[in-house]
Amino acid sequence: MTAPTQELRPSRADGHEPAVRLDAVSKVYGRDLLALDRVSLSVDKGEFVCLLGASGCGKSTMLNLVAGLDRPTAGEIDTKGGRIAMMFQEPALFPWLTVSANIELALRVKSSTRSTTKKERRERATELLEIVHLGGFGAKRPHELSGGMRQRVALARALAQDADVLLMDEPFGALDAMTRDLLHDELERIWRERELSVLFVTHNVREAVRLGDRVVLLSSRPGTVIEEFPITLPRPRRTDSGEVAELASTITARLREEVLRHAKPAKRPVGAGAEHG
Repeated sequence: MTAPTQELRPSRADGHEPAVRLDAVSKVYGRDLLALDRVSLSVDKGEFVCLLGASGCGKSTMLNLVAGLDRPTAGEIDTKGGRIAMMFQEPALFPWLTVSANIELALRVKSSTRSTTKKERRERATELLEIVHLGGFGAKRPHELSGGMRQRVALARALAQDADVLLMDEPFGALDAMTRDLLHDELERIWRERELSVLFVTHNVREAVRLGDRVVLLSSRPGTVIEEFPITLPRPRRTDSGEVAELASTITARLREEVLRHAKPAKRPVGAGAEHG
């Protein structure tokens, strides 16, 4: 089979200057629930890294640690002083506020160290809605929008923080395939224009190959990095393309191997555990 045409990672990441670095990070909950075990990982400036792994492997825990929402039990996390924004699977918009007001609220939090006027915040919210192709929807309430449109608002709210690093926890998992595909295009465009560093959690292997410069596979709990897959397919990519499907199949096979390894019961001595009446 002919190898797919390849391109180098975008030049902004060629210097391998890290935006996020995790060094031997572990996280224990309670007395003995080890969620992450000595995870070492870096995300270059301008790089798009996707995290894959079985449910419960610690992907969301890792994002929470990078975001500063929780603290590691051991190890170090360095975000180089960059601004961090996080986007979740659910938009989590305030239903009683307009779309514009939801974004303006993030702008008020961001500007707490300096004074900004209401007019400035409204103008900036309008600009951000234009960026995510929701111009003219600022006066709507969240319930008046589709699921995909609400996620666009959530993305605009994240961008309102002028982040250097965008953390995304399965942001498109609840959307239909067509809406998800359109938002992939929007996210890729904004990532390029803003030169963001993105750490993106997903269960969808094709989505990871479609979006990522690199796919990082985590083991089943406790989570640790077991393999990395550089994605050198040329952009733009399509989730239904043969090249994406082929690479996704390879990664899926490795993920399946890990899931089965974890699910396989430990061998027991002959006769152990048998009960006799």
